[in-house]
Amino acid sequence: MTNDTIMQAAERLRRAHETGIACDPVRSILPNMSLEAAYAVQQINTQHWVEQGRRVVGCKAGLTSRSVQQQLGVDQPDFGVLFADMFVCDNAEVAIGDVMQPKAEAEVALVLEQDLDMVKPTAADLISATAYALPAIEIVGSRIKDWDINIVDTISDNASSGLYVLGNTPKKLDQLDLLLCGMVMECRGDQVSSGAGQACLGHPLNAAVWLAQTFAEVGNPLKAGDTILTGALGPMVQVSPGDHLEVRINDLGSVRVGFAKES
Repeated sequence: MTNDTIMQAAERLRRAHETGIACDPVRSILPNMSLEAAYAVQQINTQHWVEQGRRVVGCKAGLTSRSVQQQLGVDQPDFGVLFADMFVCDNAEVAIGDVMQPKAEAEVALVLEQDLDMVKPTAADLISATAYALPAIEIVGSRIKDWDINIVDTISDNASSGLYVLGNTPKKLDQLDLLLCGMVMECRGDQVSSGAGQACLGHPLNAAVWLAQTFAEVGNPLKAGDTILTGALGPMVQVSPGDHLEVRINDLGSVRVGFAKES
């Protein structure tokens, strides 16, 4: 692995983001199945966007489903960062072209009120630091043609991030059973996905603890005010112009987003 190789992969993804033209997989120019190289690419582009004025406001867990991990040949989740300009208000309408090759999934979001800057944060630390939970829709996307990705591609591509939508019904964790909370996603009134909290690494808080520990280990601990997307509660769905999604999560409430028809 060389700095030139890492920079080449980062530039390929950044050019795809800037032009809206999907690129070839970056795994072809990075060391085989090297997560270290993939996160180095992600960090270069994160730093680039911060220098361009974008603001990091949290993080997201990906690959929290055991079945998806098996498909990509890994045994752990991955992560990406959330930027403020990725946020979408509840029931807003977004242009289908705002995210490349968009798909959607339902998640539980956590918002922190305390820093998690201790060594190896525990579940107790996370629960104490969490202000509230919200229902969320993550609109994932890929800068890579036809979603032809493996673990190296998706990590390099900021965990295939796009946009995220938060509901407006904050709930304290002691009001929720996040293990068994049922989720239903509807598109234009038809059910297209369903699941429960246990689909997300066994429990959404497990994913959040993994994120907190991972960011603490690299010297970039999660902070008060950060939003954490804990991972999908059910299968991801493709979206098309004119679609309107509604997600309902037991005890947590609902969140909606529309996709504008193409002119």
